[in-house]
Amino acid sequence: MANHKGLISDVDLRSRENNSAHHTREIDQKRLIVRRGQPFSITLQCNGSLRPRHHLDLVLHLGKRDEVEIKVQKERGAGDKWWFNQQGAQDEMLLTLHSPADAIIGRYSLAVLLMSPDGRILEKKDKMSFHLLYNPWCKDDVVYLPDETQLQEYIMNEDGIIYMGTWEYIKSTHWNYGQFEDYVMDICFEVLNNSNDALRNSQMDIEQRFDPVYVSRIIAAMVNSNDDRGVLTGRWTEPYSDGVAPYQWTGSVPILRQWSKAGVRAVKYGQCWVFAAVACTVLRCLGIPTRLITNFSSAHDVDGNPSIDFLLDENLQPLESRGGRDSSWNFHCWVESWMRRDDLPKGNDGWQVLDPTPQELSNGVFRCGPCPVTAIKEGNLGVKYDAPFVFAEVNADIIHWIVQRNGQRRKIRVDHATVGRNISTKSVYGDFRDDVTLHYKYPEGSKKEREVYEKAGRRVTDVPSESSEPGRLQLSIKHAKPVFGTDFDVIIEVKNEGDQDAHVQLTMLAMAVTYSSLHRGNCQRQTTTVMVPAHKAQQEVLRLRYDDYAQCVSDDHLIRVKAFVEAPGENEPLLTVTDIPLSRPEVFIQVPGRAFVCEQVKASISFTNPLPVPLKGGVFTLEGAGLLSSTKIHVSGDISPGQTVSIVVSFSPMRTGVRKLLVDFDSDRLKDVKGVTTVVVRKKYRNIFPEITECY
Repeated sequence: MANHKGLISDVDLRSRENNSAHHTREIDQKRLIVRRGQPFSITLQCNGSLRPRHHLDLVLHLGKRDEVEIKVQKERGAGDKWWFNQQGAQDEMLLTLHSPADAIIGRYSLAVLLMSPDGRILEKKDKMSFHLLYNPWCKDDVVYLPDETQLQEYIMNEDGIIYMGTWEYIKSTHWNYGQFEDYVMDICFEVLNNSNDALRNSQMDIEQRFDPVYVSRIIAAMVNSNDDRGVLTGRWTEPYSDGVAPYQWTGSVPILRQWSKAGVRAVKYGQCWVFAAVACTVLRCLGIPTRLITNFSSAHDVDGNPSIDFLLDENLQPLESRGGRDSSWNFHCWVESWMRRDDLPKGNDGWQVLDPTPQELSNGVFRCGPCPVTAIKEGNLGVKYDAPFVFAEVNADIIHWIVQRNGQRRKIRVDHATVGRNISTKSVYGDFRDDVTLHYKYPEGSKKEREVYEKAGRRVTDVPSESSEPGRLQLSIKHAKPVFGTDFDVIIEVKNEGDQDAHVQLTMLAMAVTYSSLHRGNCQRQTTTVMVPAHKAQQEVLRLRYDDYAQCVSDDHLIRVKAFVEAPGENEPLLTVTDIPLSRPEVFIQVPGRAFVCEQVKASISFTNPLPVPLKGGVFTLEGAGLLSSTKIHVSGDISPGQTVSIVVSFSPMRTGVRKLLVDFDSDRLKDVKGVTTVVVRKKYRNIFPEITECY
């Protein structure tokens, strides 16, 4: 480089102004973070004016080893090229850079070159960088979402609600996505950089990152650790002692930070809602509108036959099927991401299913999607990616069989309507549930639904029954909403609609299960003979005591009750099944007074032991985006029955706005007890600065 007196004395990336204009101020105000398809400006401080016939060049690099180089054009050209224009005034020059709407996302290095008339580099300023994200505010970006209310929820909101439980008894739990917390964006790119694709061919991987279909597919694979350097290891049964139990997490940020800090080693442990929530954090951070979905009574089909077969022995105990691992979960969580699908025919744009929970392989990798929600509703199962699997999750039939001693199967129940119930997501208008079932399927039993099933090639295993006429007996299960730690009754009702009295054998079985339908042990079993008068109903009571279920109930606090009736003259036995969630207490939180950014506030937190036994090893876990990082506080000593424990926690909010403080309590006998409160953090005004909205 020729010896030349420096023209450029300093470069101001104008991070604060640019970040505000690009909706990235929440991520950082010191580093430059912008969105593609939208111009941004930088300022050069100069020692004099640019000499005649001299000019500036801008060069961009991507990748740890500058694998991708982009020369920025000096004038507007084709829409798929970077270009810049400049304005000079005295000792300052304003450069405005324009990125294409399909630019590669990532960390860019920027070099400003002063060029001589004969093309020699006279001066170079190159120790500058910025991050470029997807831009759902830009009409030309394939992730463009025209509804500002939805953008505020699906990009900007760091707090979420996850729906769990059963389709009849839906409960909600709050989650801290925290996509704008310190260094989360850097970790999101670290996730991309550690994918198998990136490690095999870094340059090819970087060049594909313009495409949200490609990137979201990478994220779906990398959130689980089954076949790569992924973030989370899944585990669906105890023990969790060498990690964190899935129900203890209340946010994505501690998981992502732990993964990065440990040298990209998988964090233990996650289950479906944790996988989905972490994926939601990463995708929102990168600029892809994303929401978390819960599908109640979600089927897991492994053999391509859209029916889920449950095999029972003659004692109603579940048997392992030799033909596969079909199952039905009380609920299953995935995410939907919004994007235009240029790789598919028209009609497949919009919300796309992405599932990072490691269930089945997709192109040799544990991941699912993106799959258009519209394709699932219309039965277009030939589109990419994994449409048949998603279709079965919301549409499969459930068939119960009894396997007799001679090995013969006896079909006792076919359920066409249970799978895919009350598909839920958080509303954009507040902390309540939106039902999106009709986005996935036409109304149950409608003509259009049947047409879709035929189009999708849905076939149910045909086992001839002895009669197609309905039986005269009906069987149902009724119960109140029981509380964990109490005794409660389950009512089994046999109704006789025939003209003659019926003498039936009634078997009632209560067992502990996980939300993914894993059997944990029997709680109670009764078999009795019942006489049901004609046109009458007879009720039997199954009493469940805390001592009966406490030793075997899972951390999901679910009791599955089966009732089975056989009667002379009935063509087929009757079976009905219901899952009973046991409700838990809440953690109570109070934050008195007004909260200001960077000023200490106190939160009072209390919990009362509702069980008839002491609790040992109690621990509170707190976190909240913009409030405080994940913090654990251990309770000293046992917590006696009925005893209330209280703690006071001080913290200084880091960012303004409406924030959520989340608290989880766990102990040896009672786990996954949650609490949440809203904290409004206000700006702080001082004489020197107009306002302070963030702590540094």
